[in-house]
Amino acid sequence: MKLIKVAAAVLNQTPFAWDSNQDHIVRAIRAARAEGATILCLPEMAVTGYGCEDAFFGPGLQDTAFAVLEAIAPETAGMVVCVGLPVYHEKALYNCGALLVDGKIVGFVGKRFLAGDGIHYEPRWFKEWPAGERDILERDRADAEHGSEKWPIGDLVFDVGGVRIGFEICEDAWVANRPGADLALRGVDVIVNPSASHFAFGKFAVRQRFVVEGSRAFGVAYLYANLLGNEAGRVIYDGGALIASGGELLARGRRFSFHDLELSVATVDVESNRREQARRGSHRPRHDAEAGVVEVDFAWPALKPIAPTTLARTWEDQDPGVVKHEEFARAVALALWDYLRKSRSNGYVVSISGGADSAACAVLVALAYKLAFQELSLDELRQRLGHQPHITDALAAHPHLDTLIASNLLCAYQSTENSGTVTKTAAAAVAHAVGATYHELDVDALVKGYVHTIEGAIGRSLTWTRDDVALQNIQARVRSPSIWLFANLRGALLLTTSNRSEAAVGYATMDGDTSGGLAPLGGIDKTYLRQWLRWMETDGPQGIGGVPALSYINAQQPTAELRPPGEAQTDEGDLMPYDVLEAIEDAAIRDKRMPLEVLFEIQPRFPARRIADLGLWIERFFTLWCRNQWKRERMAPSFHLDDKNLDPRSWCRFPILSGGYHRELAALRAHVAAHGDA
Repeated sequence: MKLIKVAAAVLNQTPFAWDSNQDHIVRAIRAARAEGATILCLPEMAVTGYGCEDAFFGPGLQDTAFAVLEAIAPETAGMVVCVGLPVYHEKALYNCGALLVDGKIVGFVGKRFLAGDGIHYEPRWFKEWPAGERDILERDRADAEHGSEKWPIGDLVFDVGGVRIGFEICEDAWVANRPGADLALRGVDVIVNPSASHFAFGKFAVRQRFVVEGSRAFGVAYLYANLLGNEAGRVIYDGGALIASGGELLARGRRFSFHDLELSVATVDVESNRREQARRGSHRPRHDAEAGVVEVDFAWPALKPIAPTTLARTWEDQDPGVVKHEEFARAVALALWDYLRKSRSNGYVVSISGGADSAACAVLVALAYKLAFQELSLDELRQRLGHQPHITDALAAHPHLDTLIASNLLCAYQSTENSGTVTKTAAAAVAHAVGATYHELDVDALVKGYVHTIEGAIGRSLTWTRDDVALQNIQARVRSPSIWLFANLRGALLLTTSNRSEAAVGYATMDGDTSGGLAPLGGIDKTYLRQWLRWMETDGPQGIGGVPALSYINAQQPTAELRPPGEAQTDEGDLMPYDVLEAIEDAAIRDKRMPLEVLFEIQPRFPARRIADLGLWIERFFTLWCRNQWKRERMAPSFHLDDKNLDPRSWCRFPILSGGYHRELAALRAHVAAHGDA
């Protein structure tokens, strides 16, 4: 029996925030040592932050990253630590995992498979390290008089005091021919996976499967460390460290933590895994396994056997539908919290309309503060909000949640003559329920002033019959200057409330309801959002609870409320039923189907709908989609939540100018004409 105590730490890093990144790494090493762990796995690109983008190419960034690594090395005395950083070698840049043993850097492993799809652009910056290749990395010493230092780099295995350690770096574990299979044949005992795996609905379960199954299939202990939080603006990392051995999950770290680091620790039996491999007829060790092995002297501490622990049940062990609601609430709340403190802003401002989208934004901001207040000590809160001295002073005098929310969230309802009492009541109820500072403004005189000015310029009256869209849009745009003024007065971030369904068809007014610097709902569809709001009304996240005032929102049909009240305007009346819109969007944009293919795909899902209606809505969707790409290019950054994101700067590219699917829509119309009565 050879027992080793191992650890994996998730870290909330920021691109080239050298001091805080280094501090988090050092704190994780010290915390692991305090827990008696000897091996520690830290995340991918933990030194620099993963989202440095084209700044990765800067020699200064590369040199500083290496200097930080050298500064960290002495902290690893008596331990084995892996940490990620970019490494420049032989006219190429590599995404590497560095292994530090007993206070020294002992070598670097290059990532084999780069993430180059979806939101990832690793091939833009890095080169894949070829399987089986090794080399020597040479760098000048900081003191040039003492020459240079050399380390092995490449497809390496480290024999550390008789325990073999290998790397799979993030994407390496997601491919069919993952390096772990070869590492197993080379006698590896422990696989470390420094990772930067972004959050998406349901993705954590996949990660857990490949960690546990990898530990079983490869006969190893497997350590997985992810990033945490809103690192660079759009991408959310959920953390969730994992430790498995021999096919058994031994530790599962918290996700969506508001702390800068979370440590998970377990004890693994290396000898037991070796014996299990020996019993398998399928295991064929390689006789050239010594190629690429770096031997490092190290004395492992003796450990006594301990009783196995049972993983505690959490909110993640509920029904999958509820887990998705929890994930959405916690992911966006953490992203908003990190965006606030990393941008050094003084809170958030929401133009609250009394509808679902703006209510959800207000609830999510309040939830961010509730979770932060629940998880962090008062000293930690004041430290993270140190750029807001008036807030920290207020918390010192009144250390209560309502102090934090009222100081950091302002909501304003802006009415015109077309606004109704239902939305006004709903807006006030939600704002007061979450604890926001709340204002009501009447902007109708401003609307009439603009209309009167333009009527004088063109020499005629504007009418709803002739000028419908213009009269709707001016109401939305008039609300923008005052809400921006609130944000500027506070030095706060203005949230745009548009959701993904609106972005798909351009059902949003540029410089109106799209005004703002961040779109927390830009990655979520309206149908799901309404489901989530019903859950938030009655249940809410575990340990937090719901917001009963959302009943005022959930009782309504979504409406822009820009036409005269007598027309009973609704979003679905202007567009189409939201569930149909989402089905068309999935087929057309995510799955890249042509209009007629979309009809064939969605028709079985809506058997009660006439083919003529489905055809009309599909044509409307494609027409509006093509017409409004310029809007999607201009919309505020949104958080990535799944593979349906429409943000053209991080996921879904589409030309601003195109042929508009004219030929394909003609084929759709011909089919509908022939079968429309079916």
